[in-house]
Amino acid sequence: MKTYIIVGSIREGRVAIKVAHWILDQIQALKHDHLDVEIVDLKEWDLPLFAGANAPASGIYDQPKQQEWAEKIHHGDAFIFISPEYNHGYSPALKNALDYLGKEWKGKPAAYVSYGGTFGSRSIDQIKQVCTYMEMIDSEAVLQIRDIFQRNKTEDFVGNEFELNTLKSIVVKLMRYADFK
Repeated sequence: MKTYIIVGSIREGRVAIKVAHWILDQIQALKHDHLDVEIVDLKEWDLPLFAGANAPASGIYDQPKQQEWAEKIHHGDAFIFISPEYNHGYSPALKNALDYLGKEWKGKPAAYVSYGGTFGSRSIDQIKQVCTYMEMIDSEAVLQIRDIFQRNKTEDFVGNEFELNTLKSIVVKLMRYADFK
Protein backbone atom coordinates (compact mmCIF):
# COMPACT_ATOMS: atom_id res chain seq x y z
CA MET A 1 0.00 0.00 0.00
CA LYS A 2 1.53 3.29 -1.13
CA THR A 3 0.90 5.86 1.61
CA TYR A 4 1.81 9.50 1.17
CA ILE A 5 2.45 11.74 4.16
CA ILE A 6 1.48 15.11 2.70
CA VAL A 7 3.22 18.01 4.45
CA GLY A 8 0.68 20.82 4.28
CA SER A 9 2.84 23.69 5.52
CA ILE A 10 5.34 25.56 3.37
CA ARG A 11 6.39 28.23 5.87
CA GLU A 12 9.97 28.76 6.99
CA GLY A 13 10.64 27.11 10.34
CA ARG A 14 7.59 24.88 9.97
CA VAL A 15 6.89 22.10 12.42
CA ALA A 16 4.99 19.97 9.87
CA ILE A 17 8.15 18.68 8.19
CA LYS A 18 9.53 17.56 11.56
CA VAL A 19 6.28 15.78 12.34
CA ALA A 20 6.33 14.15 8.89
CA HIS A 21 9.82 12.73 9.45
CA TRP A 22 8.77 11.41 12.87
CA ILE A 23 5.70 9.75 11.31
CA LEU A 24 7.79 8.23 8.53
CA ASP A 25 10.35 6.86 11.00
CA GLN A 26 7.67 5.40 13.27
CA ILE A 27 5.75 3.75 10.44
CA GLN A 28 8.93 2.28 8.96
CA ALA A 29 9.81 0.89 12.40
CA LEU A 30 6.57 -1.10 12.32
CA LYS A 31 8.10 -3.14 9.46
CA HIS A 32 4.90 -3.86 7.54
CA ASP A 33 6.03 -5.65 4.38
CA HIS A 34 3.17 -4.36 2.27
CA LEU A 35 3.39 -0.74 3.42
CA ASP A 36 5.37 1.77 1.35
CA VAL A 37 5.44 5.24 2.93
CA GLU A 38 6.76 8.45 1.41
CA ILE A 39 6.82 12.11 2.44
CA VAL A 40 5.28 14.42 -0.14
CA ASP A 41 6.38 17.94 0.75
CA LEU A 42 4.22 20.69 -0.73
CA LYS A 43 7.10 23.11 -0.28
CA GLU A 44 9.14 21.05 -2.74
CA TRP A 45 6.21 20.67 -5.12
CA ASP A 46 5.70 24.46 -5.18
CA LEU A 47 2.23 24.27 -6.71
CA PRO A 48 1.17 27.73 -7.93
CA LEU A 49 -2.34 28.84 -7.02
CA PHE A 50 -4.74 26.88 -9.15
CA ALA A 51 -5.75 28.95 -12.17
CA GLY A 52 -6.49 26.32 -14.81
CA ALA A 53 -9.04 26.84 -17.55
CA ASN A 54 -10.91 23.67 -16.60
CA ALA A 55 -12.41 22.70 -13.29
CA PRO A 56 -10.38 19.85 -11.73
CA ALA A 57 -13.56 17.77 -11.45
CA SER A 58 -13.59 17.64 -15.26
CA GLY A 59 -10.36 15.61 -15.26
CA ILE A 60 -8.96 17.88 -17.96
CA TYR A 61 -5.60 19.03 -16.68
CA ASP A 62 -4.18 21.75 -18.90
CA GLN A 63 -1.18 22.77 -16.79
CA PRO A 64 2.09 20.78 -16.71
CA LYS A 65 2.37 21.06 -12.91
CA GLN A 66 -1.22 19.88 -12.55
CA GLN A 67 -0.45 16.88 -14.77
CA GLU A 68 2.62 16.00 -12.67
CA TRP A 69 0.62 16.33 -9.45
CA ALA A 70 -2.17 14.13 -10.86
CA GLU A 71 0.37 11.44 -11.77
CA LYS A 72 1.86 11.53 -8.26
CA ILE A 73 -1.46 11.39 -6.40
CA HIS A 74 -2.83 8.71 -8.74
CA HIS A 75 -0.19 6.30 -7.39
CA GLY A 76 -1.12 6.89 -3.74
CA ASP A 77 -3.38 4.36 -2.03
CA ALA A 78 -3.82 6.31 1.22
CA PHE A 79 -2.91 9.72 2.60
CA ILE A 80 -1.86 11.22 5.90
CA PHE A 81 -2.42 14.97 5.75
CA ILE A 82 -0.39 17.13 8.14
CA SER A 83 -1.54 20.69 8.66
CA PRO A 84 -1.07 23.36 11.28
CA GLU A 85 -4.13 25.29 12.32
CA TYR A 86 -4.04 28.74 10.73
CA ASN A 87 -6.79 31.17 11.77
CA HIS A 88 -9.14 28.33 12.76
CA GLY A 89 -8.55 26.44 9.49
CA TYR A 90 -6.02 24.33 7.67
CA SER A 91 -3.17 25.61 5.56
CA PRO A 92 -3.84 27.32 2.22
CA ALA A 93 -1.04 25.30 0.57
CA LEU A 94 -2.87 22.09 1.45
CA LYS A 95 -6.22 23.45 0.25
CA ASN A 96 -4.61 24.42 -3.05
CA ALA A 97 -3.03 20.95 -3.43
CA LEU A 98 -6.40 19.30 -2.89
CA ASP A 99 -8.13 21.69 -5.29
CA TYR A 100 -5.67 20.90 -8.10
CA LEU A 101 -7.26 17.52 -8.80
CA GLY A 102 -10.53 15.67 -8.90
CA LYS A 103 -10.75 11.92 -9.49
CA GLU A 104 -7.26 11.12 -8.19
CA TRP A 105 -8.45 11.60 -4.59
CA LYS A 106 -11.72 9.70 -4.98
CA GLY A 107 -12.18 6.51 -2.97
CA LYS A 108 -8.84 6.73 -1.15
CA PRO A 109 -8.61 6.75 2.65
CA ALA A 110 -7.32 9.79 4.50
CA ALA A 111 -5.94 10.36 7.99
CA TYR A 112 -5.26 13.72 9.59
CA VAL A 113 -2.53 15.13 11.81
CA SER A 114 -2.70 18.67 13.13
CA TYR A 115 -1.45 20.98 15.83
CA GLY A 116 -1.85 24.57 16.97
CA GLY A 117 -4.85 26.32 18.48
CA THR A 118 -7.20 23.73 20.03
CA PHE A 119 -4.54 21.20 19.04
CA GLY A 120 -5.56 21.59 15.40
CA SER A 121 -9.14 20.37 15.86
CA ARG A 122 -10.69 23.14 13.74
CA SER A 123 -8.18 22.51 10.98
CA ILE A 124 -9.08 18.82 10.96
CA ASP A 125 -12.80 19.58 10.96
CA GLN A 126 -12.42 21.71 7.84
CA ILE A 127 -10.12 19.43 5.86
CA LYS A 128 -12.35 16.45 6.61
CA GLN A 129 -15.31 18.33 5.10
CA VAL A 130 -13.38 19.03 1.91
CA CYS A 131 -12.03 15.48 1.64
CA THR A 132 -15.50 14.03 2.18
CA TYR A 133 -16.88 16.22 -0.59
CA MET A 134 -14.06 14.98 -2.83
CA GLU A 135 -15.27 11.43 -2.05
CA MET A 136 -12.24 10.38 -0.07
CA ILE A 137 -12.77 7.76 2.61
CA ASP A 138 -12.78 9.22 6.11
CA SER A 139 -10.85 6.63 8.08
CA GLU A 140 -11.69 8.47 11.34
CA ALA A 141 -7.94 8.43 11.99
CA VAL A 142 -6.86 11.66 13.67
CA LEU A 143 -3.82 12.77 15.63
CA GLN A 144 -3.99 16.12 17.37
CA ILE A 145 -0.59 17.08 18.74
CA ARG A 146 -0.70 18.92 22.03
CA ASP A 147 1.77 21.47 23.36
CA ILE A 148 3.54 21.74 20.01
CA PHE A 149 4.98 25.17 20.77
CA GLN A 150 6.62 24.03 24.00
CA ARG A 151 7.90 20.87 22.34
CA ASN A 152 9.22 22.43 19.14
CA LYS A 153 12.53 23.59 20.55
CA THR A 154 14.73 20.85 19.08
CA GLU A 155 15.76 19.90 15.55
CA ASP A 156 13.51 16.83 15.55
CA PHE A 157 9.96 16.27 16.69
CA VAL A 158 9.68 13.57 19.32
CA GLY A 159 6.26 12.11 19.83
CA ASN A 160 5.05 10.86 23.17
CA GLU A 161 3.54 7.45 23.97
CA PHE A 162 -0.02 8.60 23.30
CA GLU A 163 0.95 10.00 19.88
CA LEU A 164 2.84 6.84 18.98
CA ASN A 165 -0.14 4.65 19.90
CA THR A 166 -2.46 6.93 17.93
CA LEU A 167 -0.14 6.72 14.93
CA LYS A 168 -0.19 2.91 15.11
CA SER A 169 -3.99 3.07 15.10
CA ILE A 170 -3.90 5.38 12.07
CA VAL A 171 -1.81 2.86 10.15
CA VAL A 172 -4.23 0.04 10.97
CA LYS A 173 -7.24 2.11 9.90
CA LEU A 174 -5.64 3.22 6.64
CA MET A 175 -4.66 -0.34 5.80
CA ARG A 176 -8.18 -1.58 6.53
CA TYR A 177 -9.84 1.06 4.38
CA ALA A 178 -7.32 0.78 1.55
CA ASP A 179 -8.20 -2.93 1.32
CA PHE A 180 -11.77 -1.96 0.42
CA LYS A 181 -10.72 -0.03 -2.67
